[in-house]
Amino acid sequence: MDRFQELAAFIAVVETGGFSAAARRTGDTQSSISKAISALEKRLGVMLFRRSTRSVTLTDDGQRYYQRAKPLLDEIDTVDNDMSSRTMNLAGLVRVAVAATFGRLHILPLIPGLLAQYPGLEVDLVLSDSVRDMVDDRIDLAIRVGAVSELDSVVRRVTTTRLTCVGARRYFNLHGIPATPADLAHHNCLVYEGGGIGGMWPFVGPHGKYNVSVSGNLRSNSVETIRAGVLAGVGIGLFTDLSLADDLRHPDIVSVLDDCLEETLDVSLIWPNRRFVSSRVRSVTDYVEVALRERSALKHGAS
Repeated sequence: MDRFQELAAFIAVVETGGFSAAARRTGDTQSSISKAISALEKRLGVMLFRRSTRSVTLTDDGQRYYQRAKPLLDEIDTVDNDMSSRTMNLAGLVRVAVAATFGRLHILPLIPGLLAQYPGLEVDLVLSDSVRDMVDDRIDLAIRVGAVSELDSVVRRVTTTRLTCVGARRYFNLHGIPATPADLAHHNCLVYEGGGIGGMWPFVGPHGKYNVSVSGNLRSNSVETIRAGVLAGVGIGLFTDLSLADDLRHPDIVSVLDDCLEETLDVSLIWPNRRFVSSRVRSVTDYVEVALRERSALKHGAS
């Protein structure tokens, strides 16, 4: 059995979660898959899987081998496809992670055009305000607003977005409009806890940058929840400018303290630190980068 068969069997077991499922995916027998894994483990001198009657899980060595081997197999597949038509044959799964609100507003609208350009692609769009571990969750491309914490990742900065403080007119009719950031101490501020800012909102004054401690009766790790609270007139929220959809740009929504807000956050595309990145991931990254730059330019031109 050659190394390519062993590698293909290994990848299939990892991605399907078992030997029988891998056999169904590859069209081989379960016995041949098992023999391929055993031959690979013997050749490498390590155990790649922990086997039990109920599950098959990767060992630490298996995880490291998968991280290095998967891009190699992807690259082989891509080279084969590129021999025909690069666009039509660019195929396979790309797993993309992005914050829920930003993804809904700015990434989901790009998917139809992306799939029309590359019909062979499959996109797994993971919408979550939690920062996903790119290695553990097998993320090919992450789109982040704000600081990037993975020191070994490959980061491509696309654009920036400002912070905007907003509330519903009905709320301000009842409680007044804050004239200075210090006035927020007397307002109901709805706090998003997932973006690194939390209850310390950043402002700028004559003496430079400073933070104001805010609080209110609603906190959440979901931007959608804070957005819904602001729309309902519950209180004031702090958002990135790109997270304000058109439905927040109606007469009932008022932005405040604009002259005191200068903070900007980077919008970045991120790869895990891999020696090889497949052509399909590169192509998706290039497509998203161009589209996001265009959307950002249109928005800034309209503001």
